[in-house]
Amino acid sequence: MTYDVAIVGTGPDPEDPDTDGFAMGYRHASAYDRLDDCRLAACVDIIRPNAEAFAETWGLAESAVYEDVEQMLQEVRPDVVSVTVPPSVHADVVLACAESDSVQAIHCEKPMAKTWDDAKRMVAACEEAGVRLTFNHQRRFGRPFREAKRLLDDGAVGSLERVEIGGPNLYDFGTHLFDLCGYYTDQSPPEWVLCGVDYGEENVQFGAHNENNAIAQWGHENGVVGIASTGDYSVVPAQMRLVGDDGLIDICTEDGPPLRYRNGSTNGWKSVDTGRDGAHGPTDSLPQVAARKVAARLPFVSEDRFRTPTYIERAIEEVVTALVEDRPSELSGENALQSTELIFGAWESARRRERVAFPLEVDGNALEEMVESNELLASDDA
Repeated sequence: MTYDVAIVGTGPDPEDPDTDGFAMGYRHASAYDRLDDCRLAACVDIIRPNAEAFAETWGLAESAVYEDVEQMLQEVRPDVVSVTVPPSVHADVVLACAESDSVQAIHCEKPMAKTWDDAKRMVAACEEAGVRLTFNHQRRFGRPFREAKRLLDDGAVGSLERVEIGGPNLYDFGTHLFDLCGYYTDQSPPEWVLCGVDYGEENVQFGAHNENNAIAQWGHENGVVGIASTGDYSVVPAQMRLVGDDGLIDICTEDGPPLRYRNGSTNGWKSVDTGRDGAHGPTDSLPQVAARKVAARLPFVSEDRFRTPTYIERAIEEVVTALVEDRPSELSGENALQSTELIFGAWESARRRERVAFPLEVDGNALEEMVESNELLASDDA
């Protein structure tokens, strides 16, 4: 079977990405384009020239270019839809796709949504409609993160006691790391979170506010404790540190290898080979479009010979394989809800100035609401 795929949110020029739009539609398209059982069938963008440029890049006819999602769903009837619009629009697009009688699977960019209510509504609507919903937490498929799980499962650092995460913020960047906390704790649900945040300067990415600095602590049902430290003053020496009762695993240190560990018998840190894979993807891979052009000049040679698949391409391959095999995907909406509840719960804790227990009983976005009500004041020149 060949699945017809539609991309909603093509974005602007992929050669000039920024925090208003990162041309994620192109990255999703490259993932489907390399799969034999997928065919790019349509694209949607409210800025038609963006959609037309996307269609030209991927060989779509003018009739496959749309500005309206519902019109595309009615006329194209795609099997799979990738949603690559900003987080504030995710719920509207996902719910429209879930109501379609043709869509079997929806793969949505992260973070899940701009509010906790929207995140829950998307998962509930797709579950009711029998539509598969996944979110693009693609780092699960990078070797530094995969090998870290193998080390953990093999007992290289003993029993996991604590997960630590660092990075720019809890939301746009942190959603990946919170998702990986679920991965390393075997999706043990979080039970509570305690957090403090600083928002001294305006920090908007993809239309959503992010704190400047945060310190958070939380607990999982299985007893593992989590700590997050974000912003310029992060105290975590890596993007992730896994603390066991017999050692440490560091994933993506700033100046060190992508993966290292130490325990009672290693006599210091031991680096782990992750091949070409780094924190964000392969380090020496041609862009997909360039590889395709090279391969076109060399008959019988696959374009994958010239490049290592990106993390997004690996993630979408897993999503499509799960659809074919009729099994749950690692990137399921249910798994994404666990990590997203931690984010919105952390901001709610900062607002209340106390520990918050789960399930989270508020539906909004505490950081956004605090910024808008001047509870968190941005600087005058922001």
